[in-house]
Amino acid sequence: MGERKFNVAVAGATGAVGGAMLKVLERRDFPLNNLRLLASERSEGRKLKFRGEEVAVEVMRKDSFADIDIALFSAGASRSFEFAPAAAAAGAVVVDNSSAYRMDPEIPLVVPEVNPHAIAGYKKHGIIANPNCSTIQMLVALKPIYDKAGIKRIVVSTYQAVSGTGAAAIAELRRQAEDFAAGRTIKHEVYPHQILFNCLPHIDIFLDNGYTREEMKMVNETRKIFEDNGIGVTATTVRVPVFYGHSEAVNIETDRKISASGVKDLLASAPGVKVVDGPDLAQYPLAVDCEGKFETMVGRIREDESIANGINLWVVADNILKGAALNAVQIAEVLVEKYL
Repeated sequence: MGERKFNVAVAGATGAVGGAMLKVLERRDFPLNNLRLLASERSEGRKLKFRGEEVAVEVMRKDSFADIDIALFSAGASRSFEFAPAAAAAGAVVVDNSSAYRMDPEIPLVVPEVNPHAIAGYKKHGIIANPNCSTIQMLVALKPIYDKAGIKRIVVSTYQAVSGTGAAAIAELRRQAEDFAAGRTIKHEVYPHQILFNCLPHIDIFLDNGYTREEMKMVNETRKIFEDNGIGVTATTVRVPVFYGHSEAVNIETDRKISASGVKDLLASAPGVKVVDGPDLAQYPLAVDCEGKFETMVGRIREDESIANGINLWVVADNILKGAALNAVQIAEVLVEKYL
């Protein structure tokens, strides 16, 4: 990355993903000069620790991005629509974690292990979109297979942690567990049903086609990132009573035959992937093991015996890290290495 250091703003710094962005910048020793923390009025003056020092949070305004090289946004779609163009106009490159720009055909949608070449497209509007968490980890696992054998069709079922909904959902699951243990009545507010001891096949709103918006995000984002509108994708997304870590059962049909051992060999050297596949020893990716880890873990790799060219995989990752904060910082790393 050279010796140059960069001015970075984190928009939504007091949220779960914003806080994770700070930790990732620190853990990966990002070449940072000045750091500006931005949030809403209610967080003004709050101090967050970064590299052993306290940094005060400022209110995000349209003039908050002077002298900023990279703005990492995780403040929600409406705030991104309002402030990202202002940040780009001030000369910053925006890496946006919300859904605001993901399907804009003029905005690159990037997973650095999958389509880093797309980052160059930021020059048009100064904005790069971070994909949906469940899409990111799936495509990190599938890209080496896609390159080697082609992928005709993907069938994915997700088992997604409550942290994907936010702090209120984490608190609700914890409170329901405490109420159950104490013999109290279990109440729910964040989700339409109790999440404790339950699985909800309902993430985001239902659409006219019967799918949820989360499911269609996986369909549409996969096609955009792979630059392949012909690939078949169908998804069922499920919320489960887990705090951190999304798990996915992924079934693919490849264009050309590839064995399970061939997939294991591919993924063993794939960037961002850790193969955990020792069924004889009960070794496979677990949500409780992925928390705080940068890698996307893949296991239960086996051939689908119901079709000629089928492979099954179990894919697990920390949804706040690789599913959001880490992916955004990795995009920033490519920016400073190749473009800025």
